[in-house]
Amino acid sequence: MADETPRRLRLGRAARIKQSRDFGLVRQRGERLALGCLIANWRRLPAESPSRVGVITGRKIGGAVVRNRARRLLRETFRVHQHDLAGPVDLVLVARASIVGKPFAAVEKDVLTTLRKARLLK
Repeated sequence: MADETPRRLRLGRAARIKQSRDFGLVRQRGERLALGCLIANWRRLPAESPSRVGVITGRKIGGAVVRNRARRLLRETFRVHQHDLAGPVDLVLVARASIVGKPFAAVEKDVLTTLRKARLLK
């Protein structure tokens, strides 16, 4: 039995897209795929860069509580599966109205299906 060191599953400040110019770069120069309860925009990065995620939730989705839950679900899915990405990417996930009321497993399935179709997973 091989003794594997566990991977860190943290999502610190360096793993988040915070500035609007970074969001804009990903949306302008990156690729886009809409599937299920989200729209994914991504831009591939050089091999030595870390992958980052940014989440957008519009007011059409609902009130603050609903939008915050949607953001938490999308960030958590990225946090758990960040080491399954084929290479470093800046990933912007835009929540759609259909995310409201979905359990974590359904959101995770939509995100993974989207990443698979985009060929971003190993």
